[in-house]
Amino acid sequence: MTATDAARTVRETQHETSQLMMPQHSNNLNNVFGGVILAMMDTAAAVSAIRHARASCVTVSVDRVDFKEPIHVGELVIMKCSVNFVGRTSMEVGVRVEAEHLMTGVRRHTNSCYLTYVAIDRLGHPVEVPRLICETPIEIRRNEAAKQRRRRRLEERNAEAAHPDA
Repeated sequence: MTATDAARTVRETQHETSQLMMPQHSNNLNNVFGGVILAMMDTAAAVSAIRHARASCVTVSVDRVDFKEPIHVGELVIMKCSVNFVGRTSMEVGVRVEAEHLMTGVRRHTNSCYLTYVAIDRLGHPVEVPRLICETPIEIRRNEAAKQRRRRRLEERNAEAAHPDA
């Protein structure tokens, strides 16, 4: 079966990981550096993309990231990821970041982000990825929203290409 014949469910792409935030992750305010969170998001989301494509994947874009609340040293950071949309060779992965205070068990949603990956072969050339099967109303809603984000990204890319000096 080729990648174009295959299909995977959103559930098959889901990935959750966590890491305890330690002093080496912090800035001088005892908050976790944003770059640490971005790196964790990229790594976690890549797992979802690779699970879907069953091929190597490279990050091609990261949508806007707003840090709603600081994450503190001693908190557990949880990354929840799944593929929202697939094109011919690309995939959008959604990541939800939560911070858990381990002594109280209270979790806070600190930020979310969308990352786009392209599946590649051993020579670095894009390869086709399986279709995505959305089974639940939430998965369908996320897929529709991802289609709109993709449309906007393509419009922005085309506008930038038309006016490279802008």
